[in-house]
Amino acid sequence: MVDTVPAEFSPALDLVLSALEQMRERGEKLPRASRVSLIQLRRPIPVEPQPAARVGTSDKAALLAPIQARVAVCVKCPHLAATRTQTVFGVGNPDAEVMFIGEAPGADEDARGEPFVGRAGQLLTKIIAAMGFSRADVYIANVLKCRPDMPRGSSGNRPPTPIEMQTCLPYLAEQIDIIQPKVMVALGATAVEGLLGTRGTMREMRGKWHSHRETPLMITYHPSYLLRNQAPSEKRKVWEDMLQVLERIGRPVTEKQRNYFR
Repeated sequence: MVDTVPAEFSPALDLVLSALEQMRERGEKLPRASRVSLIQLRRPIPVEPQPAARVGTSDKAALLAPIQARVAVCVKCPHLAATRTQTVFGVGNPDAEVMFIGEAPGADEDARGEPFVGRAGQLLTKIIAAMGFSRADVYIANVLKCRPDMPRGSSGNRPPTPIEMQTCLPYLAEQIDIIQPKVMVALGATAVEGLLGTRGTMREMRGKWHSHRETPLMITYHPSYLLRNQAPSEKRKVWEDMLQVLERIGRPVTEKQRNYFR
């Protein structure tokens, strides 16, 4: 079946046919064309797709800034807004290949306004360095942007509730859409629940690829777990997950890296 002629080419084809008719009337020798050539003439001319414009790092930072400003004054959870010192938006490279996501700020993060700066954060920084990155190379954020409130006089941190996470998730979704990391890493079961809406045991979930917002998602233990369970075998599990992340983004893995914690 012969394809129809695109509308924009119809006038030109009419002119060609008219010229051929005039040549026939004058008895001139008509040009000849094969059937294949005629079919090719009638086919639409393919248009090469143009590559999508890549958003630069500075542009991404500019896009993140107004979201951070909205987060800073957010009162969607009045009980959290009333007890926080400040919100904790995120930190790192807006054009990062890898994005680490935790559950919520703790007391240290609430005081500093930066995610993962306490003992667990210091361990995460060491893991990132072992991967060949610095904190400035990756992006680090939490599902919740406020520290979950604690009863007056009590210490420690509590996990965010499902309602709190669902309320705050749109901010994280905006961050992910702008940063567009190649891989995300969910740190701990609570972060997984916030991202995937499911809760399971880390033993079953970690070390396997999942997907969030069409981005590959690796699940691993929260660094605080390694502070409580310092056996080399547990550290090796997290490191094996990070090796998968490196391989997924095409980073070379050295023999030294492969042998960590063995």
